[in-house]
Amino acid sequence: MSEAAFIRHCSPTLAGLKTASLFTSTYSSEAEVTRMVRRLNQTLGPRGLKILPLRYAKGRVLIYVYRPSRLTEDLKGSFARGLLESRGYPCGSAEGCVARLARRLKENGEFPHEIGLFLGYPPEDVRGFIENRGGACKCTGFWKVYGDEEQARKKFAKYRKCTDVYWRQWTGGTSIERLTVAV
Repeated sequence: MSEAAFIRHCSPTLAGLKTASLFTSTYSSEAEVTRMVRRLNQTLGPRGLKILPLRYAKGRVLIYVYRPSRLTEDLKGSFARGLLESRGYPCGSAEGCVARLARRLKENGEFPHEIGLFLGYPPEDVRGFIENRGGACKCTGFWKVYGDEEQARKKFAKYRKCTDVYWRQWTGGTSIERLTVAV
């Protein structure tokens, strides 16, 4: 897992614009991933981030980078709670929900559709994705949009600009720690 991948995929989360990011990375050993995740958690934890490997498969690891405080708020909504409870999530804590998500990812070969709730996607878009089985969306960017298209396009543009700025700063020598906004 490289810092470059971290910047490319997680800049909006590092900047505090987005609840969470998810990406896959190749790895040579689980011990290597554990060391990198431990180092990142020690460095970025005080700034409000948590990094977890959610699933290992075929030489690739799925990395979840999130802000626990934001996730807790995101999962309090009635749609999120209802959907997660219906799928066996312990809605008393965000950490319990993340642990259940990790189990679901390991049990199934596919992504559980509720994963959008863990990434800060608007609940109406998660609902639309589930109800339409991923089809008939208004537009696609960081996620498929079924609700407010204009607002989503603004967010997509903001996320792309953030990633561009963070990439330039990181390649110019700014550390991930300095790029991570404390929230």
